[in-house]
Amino acid sequence: MKNRRFLSGILNHCYQNTVNGFLLFYSVSEHLVYFTNFCIYAVRHGIRVLSLCQMPDHIHTGIIASRPEDLSAFIRDVSTAYAKSDAVLCRRKGNLFNHPFGSAPKPGAKKGRTNLIYIGNNPVERQLCSKASDYCWNYLAYGKSDHPFSEKLIVRKSSWAMKKAIKVVKDEHRRGFALSYSMLKRLFGELDSVEKQQLVDYIIATYSVIDYDYAARFFNGFDTMIQAMAYNTGSEYDFNETFVGRSDACYVRISKLLTDKLSLDDIHEVFSLSEGERTDLLMEIHEELGLDIRQIAKFLRLKIRAAGQT
Repeated sequence: MKNRRFLSGILNHCYQNTVNGFLLFYSVSEHLVYFTNFCIYAVRHGIRVLSLCQMPDHIHTGIIASRPEDLSAFIRDVSTAYAKSDAVLCRRKGNLFNHPFGSAPKPGAKKGRTNLIYIGNNPVERQLCSKASDYCWNYLAYGKSDHPFSEKLIVRKSSWAMKKAIKVVKDEHRRGFALSYSMLKRLFGELDSVEKQQLVDYIIATYSVIDYDYAARFFNGFDTMIQAMAYNTGSEYDFNETFVGRSDACYVRISKLLTDKLSLDDIHEVFSLSEGERTDLLMEIHEELGLDIRQIAKFLRLKIRAAGQT
């Protein structure tokens, strides 16, 4: 975006998608790697975050920056940090995100409201949840609770492994470091299902820099904002956002099928297969699940015609 529109101190909608529309997040840990990097760099660059939504293959955020240079440096640093992790996990070479990223200022209360609703409702539009606050990765639920998706964490009653995980997260956050995939895999690997979800909530609550109070000003209250999202999907006129397939819920099904079919310990092991082997898998998945072949290609990171321009 050579002539990027920017207004200082005004809500800017930023949008990133991937090269060839490939999938971006395959696991909870990857979502957390991106989120912790996002929050760390927001602080470093003086960015105020009003909203963030991590979709399977793209990212929306509503942020306020003082200068266009700060905005660009922030997106660059977050993208670079996450792309490095992705390159190792998915055995990727080349760019992960399309460049330049998209952005558009949203001056005025009406445009601000409409945009925040649009970002929050992206997962509803893609049938990942029935209401916006049910989706973990738009972080709306954390505006009301620090453990919206888990039982309340009582550290003294937690397992030794959980206490160790909490200490690691505290120490990394205090030092201004994001969490790595290998670190998260190690920490989660020692926990049961209940404590795993508690740790997800704890990490998000610890690192979050989302200014829910500021976002709520556009609606005269946080509860009103959530209610507005239930009655209006919002709209976006500055980006031509198109989707492949009717729903993004298919990616969980693909992951489960491949994990079972190939006896994978980690879904990223599928990228140790050659392009030809993944192409064979594409047809097998299509026959077994009957999914849109373009979405399967996105998951397997295979280039086919119209494999997904998001």
